[in-house]
Amino acid sequence: MKIVRVALDVPLATLFDYALPDELEADVGDRVVVPFGARPRIGVVLERTHHSAYQDRIKPIQGVRDDAPRLGGEWLELIRFLAGYYQRPLGETAIGALPPRLRSLKPLPRAVRRAQTDTGGAAARGGVRFEAGHVLSAEQQQAFERLRTALGSYRPFLLHGVTGSGKTEIYLHLVAEALAGGRQALVLVPEIGLTPQLEARFRQAFPDASISVMHSALHATARTAAWLAAARGEAHIVLGTRLAVLTPLPRLALVVVDEEHDTSFKQQEGLRYSGRDAAVVRAKLAGCPVVLGTATPALETWFNCAAGRYERIALDSRAAPGARLPEVRIIDLRSEPAEHGIAGSLAAAIGERLARGEQSLVFINRRGYAPVLGCEACGWVAGCARCSAHLVLHTADRRLRCHHCGAEEAIPRACPTCGNADLRAAGRGTQRVEESLAAMFPAARLVRIDRDSARRRGELTRTLDEVRRGEADILVGTQLLAKGHDFPDLTLVGVLNADHALLSTDYRAGERLFATLEQVAGRAGRRERPGEVLIQTRYPQHPLFEALTRHDYAGFAASQLAEREAAGFPPFVAEAVLRTEAKSLAAALAFLREAAQQVPVPPDIRVYDPVPNVITRRADLERAQLLVQSRSRPALQAFLQRWTEKLFESAPRGLRWHLDVDPIEFD
Repeated sequence: MKIVRVALDVPLATLFDYALPDELEADVGDRVVVPFGARPRIGVVLERTHHSAYQDRIKPIQGVRDDAPRLGGEWLELIRFLAGYYQRPLGETAIGALPPRLRSLKPLPRAVRRAQTDTGGAAARGGVRFEAGHVLSAEQQQAFERLRTALGSYRPFLLHGVTGSGKTEIYLHLVAEALAGGRQALVLVPEIGLTPQLEARFRQAFPDASISVMHSALHATARTAAWLAAARGEAHIVLGTRLAVLTPLPRLALVVVDEEHDTSFKQQEGLRYSGRDAAVVRAKLAGCPVVLGTATPALETWFNCAAGRYERIALDSRAAPGARLPEVRIIDLRSEPAEHGIAGSLAAAIGERLARGEQSLVFINRRGYAPVLGCEACGWVAGCARCSAHLVLHTADRRLRCHHCGAEEAIPRACPTCGNADLRAAGRGTQRVEESLAAMFPAARLVRIDRDSARRRGELTRTLDEVRRGEADILVGTQLLAKGHDFPDLTLVGVLNADHALLSTDYRAGERLFATLEQVAGRAGRRERPGEVLIQTRYPQHPLFEALTRHDYAGFAASQLAEREAAGFPPFVAEAVLRTEAKSLAAALAFLREAAQQVPVPPDIRVYDPVPNVITRRADLERAQLLVQSRSRPALQAFLQRWTEKLFESAPRGLRWHLDVDPIEFD
C-alpha cells in the first residue's frame, strides 16, 4: 500500500497517514484533499512510505491539487525549521504559510488559474533591462563590489549605512546582477507603507521585469497571483513585508532585508517568527547571500558582526553630493518651557524654514489628539472597558479609541462620575500638535501623516508625493515618517515627547528610541542644504542623547551591550515567554504555575515566576506571562520542545496560550 504523511492545520504536533489510491499520484510537496473529522481539509504531503502504525484504519486521500506548483524541498526545509525553532505544529506552520486561496477547498478563481508553465519560467531567460537611477559613489561602488563577489554562495552581511547613504541604490545593482544570471531576488521591507515607494523605485529600475508584491493588505486574489508567479519562477523580484519570506522561489539568488532593525519584522500572532531571522535561514538554504541594511542595526545583528558570524560593510557618508548628516541639538525643557508642547527655539526654527521656503517635520510618536481625557473635579479618566488602558481622544471624528483592542465610543458630554461638563485633554498626540502649529503658523501648509490620516488605500502614497513636490511646509507625523522616506526640501526635524521611552521598564526601550530618533533625524538635510534636528527633553545629559548628537551608533551599541551582559539579557542569553489569556487573572496565573511544573527543568535553564502583563486586560481577557532563559540556545530549544509537547497534551480548554521564542514585546 502506498501511504503519504500529510501536514494539516490542526493544533497537534503530528503528521497524519493516508492511503494513496492507485488512480492518484502524489509526491512530497503536493497539496491534497483529505478526510478529517466531519469535513475534508487541505493538507501538504511531507513524506511517502509503505508502512503505517494504523495500516488497517487509514483513509484514502480524496484528491490532489494541481493548480499550483509542487512545494519544493528548500521551502519545506524552511517550514520545518520555523515549526521547530518557534515551537509550533508543523501542519499549522505549513498550511499557514500558504496564501488563503491555496488553503481553501474552493477552486482558484479564473483570474489566477492558469496552465502550469515550464519550470524555468521567465526568470530563467534572464536579460532583464536595468536602468540605474544614479552612478554609484566610490564608497557605494566598493560596498557593491564586495557584495557582488558573494553571489552564488551563502554569506550574511550587514550593510551599515548612515541615513541617506544610498543603500537602496546598492540593492538595485545587486538585484540586477542576480537577474542577469536568470535568477530571482527577494527584498523585504518592514512596513506596508514603505512598499509602494520601494516598488516604484524597482519598477523604474527594472521596467520590463516581473515584480511580485506581497503584503497582508493585498486582496486575496492579488496575493495568490503574486505567490504563484514567484513559485512558478516567473517573477524576477519578490518585494514585500515579512510574509514574503515564506514565498517559494525556485531560483533564489539574493535576499535583502531593508531596515533590518525594525520590530515590524516580528510576527505577533500565530507563528511568531522573525522575518529577518527567517530571511537569514532562507538564504542559507538557498546558498545565496543575505544583506541586512540599516543605519541603526539591531543589537543582535551588531553582536553577530562582532562575533564574526556576519560581515559588516560600512557606508559612512551620504550619497548626494554636498549632503552631510544633520546637526543634532538638545532643547532642555527644564530651562526653556514649551508652549502648547513646542519650545520657543523649535518654533523659531520652523519660522526660519518657512521664510526660506524649506520644509520642517515635527515628530511625535503618538497619534490622536491626546492620550487621556479626564475630569479634574473628581479624577475620572476615560478608560477602555475591555482593556487596562486609557482611551485616546480623537477630535477629528469626536471619538475615544483604544489603541490596543480597537474599541471606540463617543466623547461624553460630561463626567460620568460627577457630572462635571469641563472635561480636559491631557498630553498630546499628532492631532493636537497639528492644531497648535496651525495656530502658530496660520499661513503654513500643514500635513499630518499617521495611521489615522492614511487609512484609505493609496492615501499615504498620494500625501507623500505631495510632500516631495513641495506642496507642504510643515509635516506632523509618527513613525510612518521615521524611515525610508526622502524629502529633498526638508531641512528641520523637531522631536517632541521623546522622554517617555527613557522611563520604560523594557530593556529594549533605549535601543528602540535611539533607532527611531536617528532614523527620523535622517530625514533632514539629504541634499546640499544642511539639516538640523532639535530634540526636546528634560534629561539633556542622558547618554542616549549625547550619542545622538555625535551620530555615534557604535558607542551607543557598546554601552547597551555592556549593560545587557551585566544584567543577563539578550543577546547574551536566549529567551522564550509562555503567555496565556483567560477570563480571570487567577486562572491565567494558575495555568502558568502548573505549566512550569510540567517537565523537569535542567540546571542550565531558568524559569521565572509568572506575572501579569503590563497591560493586564486586553479585549476582555486577563493576560499573564512566564519568562524562560538560558545561556545556551540549543539547551533552551531542547527544553522548549519537551515542554510544548506536554502543553499541547494538557492545556485546559477555554484558555489561550502561546509560546513566543525570542520575544521583543513584554506588554
